[in-house]
Amino acid sequence: MKEASSTRLSVYGFSGDSDSIIADIKQPRDSRMKRGALKRSARHISVVLVVLVCATVGIWTWDSNPTMAFLPRESQILKLEAEEKTEKIPTAQNTETKDSYSSATPFVNKEQTKEDQTNNKDTEEVSVSETNQGKPPPLEEKKLEHVEHEVIVSESKHQKTPTSEEKNLEQIEHEVIASEPKHQNAPTSEENKLKQVTQEVSVGEAVPNTTHIEKTNSDPENKTLATEEAKKDNGSTSTAPIANQACNYAKGKWVVDKHRPLYSGRHCKPWLASMWACRLMQRKDFAFERLRWQPKDCSMENFEASKFLKRMQNKTLAFVGDSLGRQQFQSMMCMITGGKQRLNVHDVGPEFGFITPRGGARPGGWAYRFQETNTTVLYHWSSTLCDIQPIKISNPLTEHAMHLDRPPAFLRNYLHKIDVLVMNTGHHWNRGKLNGNRWVMHVNGVPNANRKLAALGDAKNFTIHSTVSWVSSQLTNHPGLKAFYRSLSPRHFVGGEWNTGGSCNNTTPMSIGKEVLQEESSDYSAGHAVKGTGVKLLDVTALSGVRDEGHISRFSVSASRGGQDCLHWCLPGVPDTWNEILFAMIYCF
Repeated sequence: MKEASSTRLSVYGFSGDSDSIIADIKQPRDSRMKRGALKRSARHISVVLVVLVCATVGIWTWDSNPTMAFLPRESQILKLEAEEKTEKIPTAQNTETKDSYSSATPFVNKEQTKEDQTNNKDTEEVSVSETNQGKPPPLEEKKLEHVEHEVIVSESKHQKTPTSEEKNLEQIEHEVIASEPKHQNAPTSEENKLKQVTQEVSVGEAVPNTTHIEKTNSDPENKTLATEEAKKDNGSTSTAPIANQACNYAKGKWVVDKHRPLYSGRHCKPWLASMWACRLMQRKDFAFERLRWQPKDCSMENFEASKFLKRMQNKTLAFVGDSLGRQQFQSMMCMITGGKQRLNVHDVGPEFGFITPRGGARPGGWAYRFQETNTTVLYHWSSTLCDIQPIKISNPLTEHAMHLDRPPAFLRNYLHKIDVLVMNTGHHWNRGKLNGNRWVMHVNGVPNANRKLAALGDAKNFTIHSTVSWVSSQLTNHPGLKAFYRSLSPRHFVGGEWNTGGSCNNTTPMSIGKEVLQEESSDYSAGHAVKGTGVKLLDVTALSGVRDEGHISRFSVSASRGGQDCLHWCLPGVPDTWNEILFAMIYCF
């Protein structure tokens, strides 16, 4: 009987002896209820403890960082940037009218070409930096790249919370400004500008020194420039350039620099022709020597002779052009040598065919080699940048064929020995030069019969395009070659020409604070000649155009009575800046 009862109980889920099971069942009901209540109380206490712990942690976290405690990480937040506005910069009037040129190909209808050029001007905004050095990286890439300085053509209109690094830059900037109180306030009128020049620009020559970067209130982009100078002042001997291919060095302004000039115009006799050394003339005002070009949206690397020679080790720099190209060549020689005689600089002119012909006054160029780095700097005379050959060699009074579609023979013969080429032409394209030199224009090896090329403006335009295109076509054969075309150096004759009473009597810098903001080069022909080629534009026209006080003027030692030289520049002077820009462009080419 007992076994049967145990079996039935096991079927219903009870285990153990039947007597013990029955005894359990018979326990008092209130005892069982008491145990259930204790279990429920334990669970409630556990829940309360968990809630208290969580509340304590939450309150502690809120006290330490109340606004960010429960927000997602910054990297997970989608940021919306304010829209940037681009300010359209007006283009200054070209120094040479577009109507005086046809197109790159001169055999098209001239009236149609004028229309095309006008339409192009209205529909295209040609940036020198985009044409010659590639487009700048898109805005998103700039934001991702944390570099020391970002060159931006458009100004951002939204405000940013300054980071600790920016605050450090501001602190350094204030220290630099405090060290130069004279440059703190920009002049408010022409009178104040002249007074500032009088106070800051001494008549005596300065010892050549590293270019100094100054801060003006009118230039908000100078924070990085001030930082660079602060580093120099703290003993840093080298400055990394803050420049890239987007930099347009043609935009900016002239500022006073107490560390100018870069060399002595009185002592650079080995390399500087006396007819361009204004320190050896009767001129008394040399304020023009104290100006430095400051690009608008980027810094320009300081020229250092040792750094130049190191970069140009085992290389050749060649200037090919007219007398303004020769001035740039002599300026470069003075800048590299510091205006002093150098025993380790050797004349290597014969290697490039520079030999004074029998009965000639001078060779067709000069070439000097710096032995320490095997760096060669040369100049070849080519006033029209095309090939000119005598028609009858035996006749000393023969006419010369001026082959508009051929590059100079010097380039064809020696381009393989050149690493950096700077070309220019311009002021010899006039009837007086053509008639005086007995030049006859030729195309395709025969005298020109195309009426559209009879106009000297069109002939010059065609020649520049032809030579630049030829050099560009040779870049694949000379992959290390860097080629530049320098734009026109402006003249400043007032009231006539060089032989009809024209003058440039101003000797006081009036360009201080005046910004050059145009995007397109003032030399229309040069800007369009390099477009689409591998040749870069060295644009100096507009920045030189505001420097009318820097010419030799009435102090020329070779000028006739009453004649003035308002074409060539005093050295040291404006051509030094051309070489500084060239030096910067070679680096980022």
